[in-house]
Amino acid sequence: MSDALEAEETFLDRFPEEAKVVRSAFLGSFLALTLGAIFGIIQTLHRTGLFRGLIDSTDYYTVLTAHGVFLVISFTVFFLVGLFTWAVVRSLDRPLVDIRITWTWYVLMAGGMTMTGISILAGFTDAIDMSADVLYTFYAPLQAHPLFYTGLAVFIVGSWLAGADWFRTWLAWREDNPDERIPLQTFMVLTTMIMWYIASSAVAASVLIFLLPWSLGLIESVNPTLTRTLFWFFGHPVVYFWLMPAYLLWYTVLPSIAGGRLFSDPLARVVFVLFLLLSTPVGIHHQYLDPGIAEGFKFISMTNTMFLLLPSLLTAFTVVASVEYGARQRGGTGIFGWLRSLPWRDPAFTGMMLAGLMFAAGGFSGMVNAGMNINYMIHNTIWVPGHFHLTVGTAVALTFMAATYWLWPQITNKPVYSRQIGLFQVVLWFIGMALMSNAMHAQGLLGVPRRTAEPEYSGFDYPVAFGGFEELNVQIAIGGTLLFLSTVLFIGNLVLTMGNPRVSGLAETIRPALSGPDDAPEVLDDLRIWVGIAVTLVVLAYALPLAAIINDGGLLGPGVGTYPVWIDATVGALAEVAVPAAWALVDALAFLGARLLDAATSGVVA
Repeated sequence: MSDALEAEETFLDRFPEEAKVVRSAFLGSFLALTLGAIFGIIQTLHRTGLFRGLIDSTDYYTVLTAHGVFLVISFTVFFLVGLFTWAVVRSLDRPLVDIRITWTWYVLMAGGMTMTGISILAGFTDAIDMSADVLYTFYAPLQAHPLFYTGLAVFIVGSWLAGADWFRTWLAWREDNPDERIPLQTFMVLTTMIMWYIASSAVAASVLIFLLPWSLGLIESVNPTLTRTLFWFFGHPVVYFWLMPAYLLWYTVLPSIAGGRLFSDPLARVVFVLFLLLSTPVGIHHQYLDPGIAEGFKFISMTNTMFLLLPSLLTAFTVVASVEYGARQRGGTGIFGWLRSLPWRDPAFTGMMLAGLMFAAGGFSGMVNAGMNINYMIHNTIWVPGHFHLTVGTAVALTFMAATYWLWPQITNKPVYSRQIGLFQVVLWFIGMALMSNAMHAQGLLGVPRRTAEPEYSGFDYPVAFGGFEELNVQIAIGGTLLFLSTVLFIGNLVLTMGNPRVSGLAETIRPALSGPDDAPEVLDDLRIWVGIAVTLVVLAYALPLAAIINDGGLLGPGVGTYPVWIDATVGALAEVAVPAAWALVDALAFLGARLLDAATSGVVA
């Protein structure tokens, strides 16, 4: 090993206190992954009918809630805060302003999730008068124990403090570097957190104003449509809150592993700005079958949702171009021959590439979810879990696991125990998810419902297509079992890695982009503009639907605290002003987007 490589410092060497925070966040994430995987295999075997001896059917929804909350809230967000702490400190090349604040938000998040987890797990025993079988979506009319909502509120507050910690560190850096562009990784973290603040405000309001007082008996009822809409105000952008850390890794780490560099820093910034603007005003597309929302609002949401294809397509172009550049730097030639030159034996590279491939498939099924007329066919079928197992379950989860094989040595100075096991693990996850998700999509087309412990019905047979119902159940069970085994391999490999001695020479570098930040329009770094536009779009998308829901169903439900009838006149007046303003804003955004893309691409060409 060369002396230069030996002397190069890892993240742990430069920032030991921050590395400890990152490790703690990752370990919390992997604990949640372990619990979620256990509940996942139990749920899979029970639902498919292959083995129903582990739980009673009455406990199925407790298992389903635990599986969802531990994986899509705890696993993802704890990994995110660890990754974002690493990204901000690394890209700004400075420690956090006050490590005590950092540990404060970590303790709040860990304590909040512990409270929520206890309220869920208590549902398995009758000895404790506590349960929270409300599923991951947790909106009314299902009601959980107050501890569930309290824990969620504390967890969200902790995440808000985490964002404030990163903003504070960036502001301190800006004072010392007033003329510098925001480093790309920090830019990605800040735009993601702005989106999180906007999106999570709705679910925080739902929990603190309606659900928690309702569960405490302080109010008699709530408006289910209102709490459902507030949840999906948060529920769709939270998908991008999970995805944007994966995007950060695809844009900044994956090209370096491939031996190359990011193709375009400006395009990466444009993508994150577009996600900030477009991810929140589209949540109503989850409510196409809700009778309490007018069809016109649903159509507008569908139209807005289709715009989200643009940043995804830009990402596919930029990441693939960056990886191809790396392959050709390694000697790859030909139209497709360069693929052979990529480091496929590296579990970090292979895992992230397979995750990106699966995300492309999830994008196609997501277009079906987003279309109003097609959505009617698959709404509330198992097609929907099939879709988000491709996105969150693979694009996010597999990227996080794969990235751990690259990141863990940087924050511990310990080499991965077995890269061969790691490679087998990421491929096994891909195969298992391909089997399970494919069968879920096929069963969804047959009309098989989601969120059902035993979807067989007396005197009714599902139609036969893509294989029969029973054959597809076997495929789901096999896929779910492979996913569970992959999780065991990942956790086992990590535990054995933790037992390795610390060594030197593990430092990794991230090379600058081919088209750097100076090629990007300076307006991209003016976060105030994007905050203003994002909030405006949210107000235009949700002000009228929420007003109509309150007017029709009352603030606290029909007949309880009904909102004054003068809201009808207000809604009508607002509609006359808001609709033309909305179209004018759409035109302006389209013009601005074209100018940004022109500027970004001209920088690439230059």
